[in-house]
Formats: sequence, C-alpha cells, structure tokens
Amino acid sequence: MQKTLFDKLWESHIVDSIDGTDILYIDQHFIHEVTSPQAFDGLRRRGIPVMRTHKTLGTADHNVPTINQHLPISEPMSRAQVNKLTQNCDEFGVELYQLGHEKNGIVHIIGPELGVTKPGMTIVCGDSHTSTHGAFGCIAFGIGTSQVEQTLATQCILMNRPKTMRITVDGKLSKGVYAKDIILYIISKLTAAGGTGYFIEYAGSAITSLSMEARMTICNMSIEMGARGGMIAPDETTFDYIKGRERAPQDEAWEKAMGYWQTLKSDDGAVFDREEHFDASDIAPMVTYGTNPGMGIKIDASIPEVENIESFDKSLSYMNFQKGQSLLGHKIQHVFIGSCTNARIEDLRIVADFVKGKRKADDVSVMIVPGSKQVEAQAKEEGLDQIFEEAGFELREPGCSACLGMNEDKVPAGEYCISTSNRNFEGRQGPGARTILASPLMAAAAAVSGRIEDVRELIH
Repeated sequence: MQKTLFDKLWESHIVDSIDGTDILYIDQHFIHEVTSPQAFDGLRRRGIPVMRTHKTLGTADHNVPTINQHLPISEPMSRAQVNKLTQNCDEFGVELYQLGHEKNGIVHIIGPELGVTKPGMTIVCGDSHTSTHGAFGCIAFGIGTSQVEQTLATQCILMNRPKTMRITVDGKLSKGVYAKDIILYIISKLTAAGGTGYFIEYAGSAITSLSMEARMTICNMSIEMGARGGMIAPDETTFDYIKGRERAPQDEAWEKAMGYWQTLKSDDGAVFDREEHFDASDIAPMVTYGTNPGMGIKIDASIPEVENIESFDKSLSYMNFQKGQSLLGHKIQHVFIGSCTNARIEDLRIVADFVKGKRKADDVSVMIVPGSKQVEAQAKEEGLDQIFEEAGFELREPGCSACLGMNEDKVPAGEYCISTSNRNFEGRQGPGARTILASPLMAAAAAVSGRIEDVRELIH
C-alpha cells in the first residue's frame, strides 16, 4: 500500500492504541518557561521523575527581556518564570539553555541550528509553533500543559490521528516574494480554519527550491490555518543544512542516518485526504489587514468588500480600516523583525541587504530581535549590526519579544506595527496594538519609508 510521509512516521511511532486513540512515542521534547511550571509541579506531587531527560531540552524565550540580559530580570513575572524553569531543570536533571547562555534562544530556532531537529522524528513542545520543525520531515506539533506533563513522565502522548492534506506549490516565485508571502497567500486562500483537522505536507517545485530557513517559515505558520502541523520531505537541502551541526550524527552514524532519511517521502500514488494546488507565479508580496492571519491580501490588492459578517466588520473596526481600501502608502509607527517565524540569519541578511546605506523614517521605531544567541553572534560577525545601527534600527538580544507582547516589548494602543511574526490577533502585540503581518523585506521597506510599500518597485 502506498503511504504518505506522515503515515509512515506516525505508524512507526505508535506504541499502542486505546479505543482508536494512539499512544505516540516522542523522540524530542522542547520546554520553555511559560508552559512547563505546572507540568513539573504535577510530577513533583506524584513523585514521578522525567522519564528520559536526554530527550528533553529547555530554553528561556517567551517572557524574557531583550535588553540587558546580563542583568537580573526586573519584571517580576518574567523573573519568577525564568527562575522556576532553572529550578525545575536542575531538580529533574533536564538540560537547559538559560538566559544569557551562548546557545539560548527561541525554542524553535535553537533546535534546528544545534542539529537536535532531524528528519523522521516526532517532536512536541508546549507551544503551537512547534510545527516549525516539520520542515525537516518531522511530525512536530504543539501541546498543552497537561500533555507536557504526560510527555515528561512517559515520553509518549495520547493523540487522535489527524487527516492528511498535501499543498503543492509549483512554478517560479516572482522577485520580492519570500516564504512568508507563500504561507500568507495560502492561508488567505484556505482561511484561518481551512486546515483544521489536518496535518499538511507541502510539496512542489516552489517549495523544494526554498532554503531550510524559508521552509521553516512555511511550516511554522501551518498552525495559523488551523492545521495540527506542517511538514516537508527531507532532501539534499535538508541534509546539507544538518551536516556538521553540533548534534548531527557523525561519521558512520551519519551514513546510517542518511540511509534512513533518504526514504522519508510520500510514495508515488499515496492518497491524501485532501489536495490543494497553487501557482507560484500568482503569489505576490502579502500583507494582512485584519485580526487573523487568513485576512491577507496581495500588496497591490484592496481589502475585500465582504458583507453581513459581523466578525469581519469587527476586525476592520479594530484595525481602523475600510472595505475596498488599499494598504499601499498606509502610515505605520513600528516595525518588528523577529519571532520564531522570521528571526534567523537569512531573515536578517535580507533586511540588511535592503537597508544598507539607508535610514529609517524619523517617526518609526524599528526593533530587530534575533532568534538566538548564535544568530546574534553571526549577525555581528557579518557586520549586520553596523548596518542596522547606521540605519537607525535597534538590534536587541534574543527572545520571542514583540511577537506576543508577553514581555516588555509591546506596541502602544492604536498604533500600527508591520511585523514578521505569525499572529495578528487583537492585542497580540500589546493591548490595542494593530498588527500587519508581512515578510522581512516588506517590513524593512516600511521601516525606511514609514509607510507600507510594494517592495517589487524598490528592488532591482
């Protein structure tokens, strides 16, 4: 029987089944300071150890400051959460990259860059954007706090098997179009609920032409269309990215791993529960206009004139936009370049290439938050920090930052932020903040002009 990649991995990780619910073995568990404290407390109350500490890795990322990380954390809640993570990891013997550690960073960025994330794995974390790791040909998904405890205690999780969807994007991307535009385009077509109940495999020439960092951006936002996760079959691009990384297999172990990894693809003729096809040439630079990631338009399009849908009207009211309005030339006050979606070195290079020799608009604040200490160090080694400084951009230290406004990096009420993050919900970046999602290049262009621009007219 022909099988999808998802089917192969899922079936190879089933330990047992109970009344149609599978007990799935988990190869790697990532934890952070926000969703793990209650889970550790549960273990403590029941006198249960972490079953496999070597398959658990912690980092502080969500609720951390992005300036002066060498100093004690001043915000009480953040300080309490980060200290509790350190205490729990020490007590239970879990490896931790705490704040200030040279390998600290956003959980979904440090896993791949360290070589912890590898093809064929099942990966979970108490964070919805765990789907990022699916770019390596993994089944990776976010879990709730009770499931974090379940995984810590048993290295397994109870799961109902999702349906499968394949999204194929064929053709050549136009200039100025990046991975963020691809996924915003797809979500705009399928809606923020269009993937509910499915695990998505992305395929097609436009997908396989992407770098690993771009693939991670695609899989990262699978959750924003309601999917359980997203994945891309591993190939030479994947293997080249992993090879030589700190925790990648070495020597004979590498050859053995490659023998397995090269089998990880959907069989010809494998049947998916749903198929969607898109033409890469139809994708343009994208921006969102509403309060969910599915409310996106091409930069040269106008906000649709949807009638008699209360939630649509409420969203436009919150954003202070009108039906039929173009966002071209719309003034913004803030630019945020960061998050687990777009805070890798490739993203920072794209921004630096565009802004070199330019200055930000006087009335715009620009914050660049690298995804990890290693990304930060690489940016400085390449001189990107000098380019940002000369452009008036503020390069901060790693963390989730203004993606979710759980920390001190918030957008003031009523003001607009063009953001490379993954969600534009009401208040996501701060109470009353108005978020417009876009690619790093679109964000860089807005930072320089102070307005939303069509980057295709600014690059050569």
